[in-house]
Amino acid sequence: MSNKSDAVEKYRIGIDIGGTNIKFGIIDENNKIIGKSSIKTQVLLGWEKIIENIGKGVLTLLEKNKVPLLQCKSMGVGSPGVVDHKNGVLMYSNNLKWENVLLVEELNKYITIPTKLSNDANCAALGEAVAGRARGYQDVVMITLGTGVGGGIISDKKLFEGGIGGIEIGHMVLVVDGIKCSCGRNGCFESYSSATALVREARDAAIKNPQSLMNKIVKNDTGKINGATPFEAAKRGDIAGKKVVENYIKYLGEGIIDMINIFRPEIVLLSGGVCNQGKYLTDPINEYIKRHTYAGSRIHIPSVEVATLGNDAGLIGAANL
Repeated sequence: MSNKSDAVEKYRIGIDIGGTNIKFGIIDENNKIIGKSSIKTQVLLGWEKIIENIGKGVLTLLEKNKVPLLQCKSMGVGSPGVVDHKNGVLMYSNNLKWENVLLVEELNKYITIPTKLSNDANCAALGEAVAGRARGYQDVVMITLGTGVGGGIISDKKLFEGGIGGIEIGHMVLVVDGIKCSCGRNGCFESYSSATALVREARDAAIKNPQSLMNKIVKNDTGKINGATPFEAAKRGDIAGKKVVENYIKYLGEGIIDMINIFRPEIVLLSGGVCNQGKYLTDPINEYIKRHTYAGSRIHIPSVEVATLGNDAGLIGAANL
């Protein structure tokens, strides 16, 4: 006779789909990851096979950690792209080459527990809110700085997802008729504040300024310039590097100010490789927003800080959907 307590639902499953890898995690009641694994996405396999691989990967992880499916009360999935979170449909993802995939319905063919789908940046924000740097805050804005710019909003301790298709922080316009964005518009936040934009500006500056330390750092191979290069040069007094960093902070600061003016969060978090610069990034941004946010110090100005969960944020957030 089985012990009734054996079937107590103690865990949730988090899935974080990326264009290169798909991560799985088993998360307990205290938002601790008790087991995780990953597989290659292999986009060319098509969505049917990839979803099958996700299902099998989760079941393998549960078996490896000796966690019966009966002890898992729910599952959450974070995916890049535009999602219909109400119906569990991935409407479009350029990274995955998927369109109108009934992701939740298909995944439930392999794992039959309550399942929710959201955008990956939303999941990262939720993860930080329940278990990371924003834990204990009710209103949070998180901005992810990677190939593009994404983000998530926590309002009154709940994930703000908007209507069908969700929100796209990276595609509000900072500069009318500005730099062309991958979305087709000009002057998007993403075009100026992504890691891609930072690298582009650093390479342009290095080419225009042959004596810049940025060239020395990469041994005159501008193709090797990355997001850390202009910061490293600036720290050593390089004028061209300083200019790149100052411009980057200005545009990132303006995007953050827009989010503050709209949502009035208690804290703003940044994530992505650029954030490895720590205080060298956040200190000047905090000074910038103090000077330019509407109403200034007359009301609360949130601190801009670096997220702490790293690659685990999406798993924990997905599990909390």
